[in-house]
Amino acid sequence: MPRTIEKEKIKKMARYTGPSNKLFRNYGVKDLSNRKLATSMRQNASGQHGAVRKKLSEYALHLKEKQKIRLTYLVSEKQFVKYYNEAARRKGVTGTILLQLLESRLDNILFRAGFGITRKQTRQIVNHGHVLVNGKKVDIPSYLVKAGDVITVKTRSSKYLQNVIEMIDLACAPAWMTIDKSALKITFDRIPEREELDPELKEQLVIEYYSK
Repeated sequence: MPRTIEKEKIKKMARYTGPSNKLFRNYGVKDLSNRKLATSMRQNASGQHGAVRKKLSEYALHLKEKQKIRLTYLVSEKQFVKYYNEAARRKGVTGTILLQLLESRLDNILFRAGFGITRKQTRQIVNHGHVLVNGKKVDIPSYLVKAGDVITVKTRSSKYLQNVIEMIDLACAPAWMTIDKSALKITFDRIPEREELDPELKEQLVIEYYSK
């Protein structure tokens, strides 16, 4: 099993404040956390020579995939390393466990259920205290939901939330959760299997990146 990353080796990185879509394109993040932009956004890297194909080194390929997965779930470098360390400590396939941890984030579950157009929006819903987990308010987007937990959105008076709820398409609901649109409730039935997650994510490259 790949070793964990020691805390003292983690380098602090400044928070990126530039254009998100430009950053995502550079690392091949296709969904951009936005269902509307996903089909129209150019997928080549930004810049004058972005469309030019370059042969990447092995290290560059590993780094790019790590950044791609990290940006897909909108987590910081420090948070991502913590998820990797936790996945490495658990029994099982480290890469699969890593993705399962990211999928279990509260903001991601709301996004998957259609309670927001982007992960940024669902993170804002959580931050503003609109979400209950098993009847208790949780305002931490990174909160890891467990199988069997019930998530409810408690603010019906918000015009924004009402508009979002009207857009929820239950036909797109993941198989590992049950959504009650009228009650604004999500039941996280189980942890998703690897084959149910994005097949384009190459988590093994991330494991190799941190194992060197």
